[in-house]
Amino acid sequence: MPSTFHQMWAELLPIGRDPGSGGYRRFAWTEADADCRAWFRARAKERGLAYEVDRNGNQWAWLGDPAAGDAVVTGSHLDSVPDGGAFDGPLGVVSSFAALDELRSRGVTPSRPLAVVNFGDEEGARFGLACVGSRLTAGRLTPGRARELRDGDGVTLAQAMERAGHDPDAIGPDTERLSRVGVFVELHVEQGRYLVDTPSPIGVASAIWPHGRWRFDFRGEANHAGTTRIEDRRDPMPAYAGTVIAARAKAGPAGALATFGKMSVEPNGVNAVPGLVRAWLDSRAPDEPTLAALVAEIERVALEQGERDGIEVAVTRESFTPVVEFSHGLRDEVVGLLAGARPYGIPVLPTGAGHDAGILSASVPTAMLFVRNPTGVSHSPAETAAEDDCVAGVTALADVLEGLACG
Repeated sequence: MPSTFHQMWAELLPIGRDPGSGGYRRFAWTEADADCRAWFRARAKERGLAYEVDRNGNQWAWLGDPAAGDAVVTGSHLDSVPDGGAFDGPLGVVSSFAALDELRSRGVTPSRPLAVVNFGDEEGARFGLACVGSRLTAGRLTPGRARELRDGDGVTLAQAMERAGHDPDAIGPDTERLSRVGVFVELHVEQGRYLVDTPSPIGVASAIWPHGRWRFDFRGEANHAGTTRIEDRRDPMPAYAGTVIAARAKAGPAGALATFGKMSVEPNGVNAVPGLVRAWLDSRAPDEPTLAALVAEIERVALEQGERDGIEVAVTRESFTPVVEFSHGLRDEVVGLLAGARPYGIPVLPTGAGHDAGILSASVPTAMLFVRNPTGVSHSPAETAAEDDCVAGVTALADVLEGLACG
């Protein structure tokens, strides 16, 4: 008998959890990732679903003939950010299997194939680029660039995949597989607090803000902290600090977001003036002109700070995802499928977070459901969702899948 939602959640919960922080470290092509993949495979097998791994390492579980085409696909991802929460990604995958169970309990016989997918390396925590699995599949990332991505230890993505038993030479656009997909629906925990102020535990996405990641290199001269006079120093740290403060100050009035959340320092000694500060900016905005103007302004400040302190500043855009407007026709259909059976309205809201659904939207019609997050906290061990709301999410997803696959 297939696991219930609660059983599946309990089985997945310990995998990759750090006992110190309570957060998750499920990074791509690691042991924790392999354990998550084994969990997915087992859930597919116990339901009698056809299981396969595609050329880019994404996992698929099929109900019906995969080759029939026009499939209704749902799912999300199982990897995490460093010390991330339990719900970001896994809630969508667990809910997808549970929704198929719900359809079977209703006696539903889909007229279209159904599939659950686990996209690999959505968070980009190890190699620095988000949504690698879906980007490769949709042709939004070249195989050559993907293979050369490196983690903090210098291990390339190609090496990591090979060590995990996957062929890195096979990665690349998967137009044949995408041609099977008629629609993709992703359920995700809300990463914000909009729904908490509504009577609805469920929301539908309208759009994803444009967003990207930029690497800032502040290069000065390493020296002795105890003997080098302040006026003789070429210390990159003050320029970096000033840029961080400016980024926050400029993002607010623009109605945008700018975050320096990762940095490395060389030589990274307590008694050494740094020679290099390397930091990554994550920035998002409601529209692309606002985002471009904000990043340009932050770069201008960094260059001015560098000139003041006698250091070199270089800025490299490592990733960029344009604004995603989800298919209005599909969005309205999803809202209609949900609203008819519920006593509350279904909010439609944008999000600043990137998702595999956003990457796929240029190739297939996509939609997203959000499950209420009472605190709004995400990418943290404090991320949460009430049990009743999670169950409501499963029922909502089942309603959507039934309406799309049987309509």
